[in-house]
Amino acid sequence: MKTAYLYIRVSTDEQAIKGYSQRSQLDRLTRYCIVRDVSIWDTIFEDYSAKTFNRPGWLAMMARIRRNKRSRPNLILFTKWDRFSRNAGDAYYMITQLRNLDIQPQAIDQELDFAVPENKIILGVYLATSEAENDRRSLNVKQGIHKAKKEGR
Repeated sequence: MKTAYLYIRVSTDEQAIKGYSQRSQLDRLTRYCIVRDVSIWDTIFEDYSAKTFNRPGWLAMMARIRRNKRSRPNLILFTKWDRFSRNAGDAYYMITQLRNLDIQPQAIDQELDFAVPENKIILGVYLATSEAENDRRSLNVKQGIHKAKKEGR
């Protein structure tokens, strides 16, 4: 039987804009595990940006994984790759770290078979899209602040 940690991340603006609540993610991940006979070992809830992996829930989970060499999950499941990371370089590095620990990260809504070489291209698109979306949002905020200052607000 496969085992998994469920990783659920949302930032306040995404939750409000996209209706991507933690409860919704938990429900979908739980159903996925039931259908595929995956045992859920833990659920990590995060309310931080995915710009880096310097997030309290993620750091605590990784510390626990590294400490418990005999009791590690096979999988870390999340709904989409943008829940995992919004920084392609950091994401590739973390994927390598997890694989070295014999743990497979997987987005259930964007499932990839890493044994298929071409899926690396698809992963790149998912990760780059999330990073570009984040960069665009940041640029729009900066431009809005600049415009407001120019108008005396």
